[in-house]
Amino acid sequence: MSKIATREAYGSTLAKLIVENERVVVLDADLTKSTKTADAQKACPSRHFNMGIAEGNMMTVAAGLATCNKIVFASSFAMFATGRAFEQIRNSIGYPHLNVKICGTHAGITVGEDGASHQTIEDISLMRGIPGMVVIQPCDAYETQQVINAVAKYNGPCYVRLGRSAVDSVYEKDYQFEIGKASILKQGSKVAIIATGLMVQEVLNAVSELEKLNIHPTIVNMSTIKPLDEKCVIKLAQEHDVIITCEEHSIIGGLGSAVCEVTATNHPIKVVRVGQKDVFGESGKPNELLHKYEMDTQAIIKAVKENV
Repeated sequence: MSKIATREAYGSTLAKLIVENERVVVLDADLTKSTKTADAQKACPSRHFNMGIAEGNMMTVAAGLATCNKIVFASSFAMFATGRAFEQIRNSIGYPHLNVKICGTHAGITVGEDGASHQTIEDISLMRGIPGMVVIQPCDAYETQQVINAVAKYNGPCYVRLGRSAVDSVYEKDYQFEIGKASILKQGSKVAIIATGLMVQEVLNAVSELEKLNIHPTIVNMSTIKPLDEKCVIKLAQEHDVIITCEEHSIIGGLGSAVCEVTATNHPIKVVRVGQKDVFGESGKPNELLHKYEMDTQAIIKAVKENV
């Protein structure tokens, strides 16, 4: 299968969903072509609303629609969906626990040339902090399809983090996603690598090089970051010497922090966090940025070698 961006899979899945379920309503912040909600707009224009460049207002409208028994998908770039509209999400969606699905595209540093102003590395942290908010980051097109259908059935607020760049497939069509459940991609020993989003592919790319060094890591796709699969994390901590987390997000408040919270309480173990350090990004090509900020395959190999 050719590379497909998770935002592309979001658009095509949402277009089917809006036709199949008359409760589904889609809102967008003047970015329909980029977020791919244009697909849903074509499929059902009467239930797609372009709210303009006004994410705060969009989230408040989404909340209102949700009180009328609608399943609302509200989309913008992740930076503006979660950052600009945080107060409205917290108070109008999170506090009353309304059925709104916030789908932020162009997340992480691989937005690339758009630069630091658009490269959200704080969104998982922001959304994790809202009580009752489910936070999910699919790694490929197949998983994205499953995630969108799953959150549509889930009654409550969800944040789905989606990427701009096309990525390789990790799963086949028979894959079944479940909210709150980790996916073991490879069983190994000594070191467990827990990844999310496009970092799953970076980890899988590192396997052949690591195996040449007689290092056989366990690899886990943690697509649901909240609620985290704590049983899986504890089991990994019990059966391995070190855990390495990999995320295209700040190492503060994201997947790495979530894993550390669980291990510190239940089974203390060394956790090494691969992700964006406490710095902003810059304009550049996605692969070059992943390399510079030590989030690519080589950085993962280095982290493993230094800690096994």
